[in-house]
Amino acid sequence: MRILISLVSGALFGLGLIISGMTDTKKVQGWLDIFGEWDPTLAFVMGGAMLPMAIAWKATRVRTPLTADKFPATNTAGIDRDLIIGSVFFGIGWGLAGLCPGPAIASLSFGGSSGVVFASAMIIGMLSTRRLQTFFSKTENTTKTLP
Repeated sequence: MRILISLVSGALFGLGLIISGMTDTKKVQGWLDIFGEWDPTLAFVMGGAMLPMAIAWKATRVRTPLTADKFPATNTAGIDRDLIIGSVFFGIGWGLAGLCPGPAIASLSFGGSSGVVFASAMIIGMLSTRRLQTFFSKTENTTKTLP
């Protein structure tokens, strides 16, 4: 059942990305270009995603997952250095390429070689994150202990 729900959800998500134009890098870069030729149409995509979800959360009194006993614990770490650094890198990549992870994966079906290059670089970045965090935390700890 869990795999079926994931498959249907992913298909709906991908279809929504394609229909809304979120896989068109020029449209996404137009959304980000607030000081130039700004294209506000993606605000409707975001609203179209948030509005039904807000209604569903408000209408659902008993919030339990369909395929598990309970939801995972929420992250209570707050805003920290890693979140800020990750957000900056995400924003830089989004602005330069005009794609974020969801549309990048959806664009693999039709995006040509540029979609494959972007998705490959994104996956390499995701896989190297833990090692980079470990490296930087060791470097930070070493510099703190030096006289």
